[in-house]
Amino acid sequence: MNRTWTIGLLAASLAGCATSSPQLQTEQTYQVEWIGERPLIDSSHLTITLGDDGRAYGNAGCNHWFAGYTLTGAQISFSAAGSTRKMCAPALMEQEARFLENLSTVQRWDFSATEQLRLWPAEGKPLRLWPEDS
Repeated sequence: MNRTWTIGLLAASLAGCATSSPQLQTEQTYQVEWIGERPLIDSSHLTITLGDDGRAYGNAGCNHWFAGYTLTGAQISFSAAGSTRKMCAPALMEQEARFLENLSTVQRWDFSATEQLRLWPAEGKPLRLWPEDS
């Protein structure tokens, strides 16, 4: 293969990678890492999955939650969330309440420089999430 052509092909491939930006995916589960200014309690597991049908759901740390959502460009909003009614340790229940309260105020989404999904509430710091491995 011609060396010039090979270098050109490599440069074009790398340029394509450099300009691609992450996209919010439906039917992808995202794991919550931070709720506003606070990280999650050790070993707790909170998730968000945006269904293709306009329904969001996941694990709130203790209970499973579900809500409708609307996604238009960079704007996203969630309806009031419902959840199962299991009781857990008080700290876990407090974190779950903060998560669901914060989720109900989300207005937009973006990705950080490290490709972490951020869901921004009307005020304050965002929910920060990573995609789970499929």
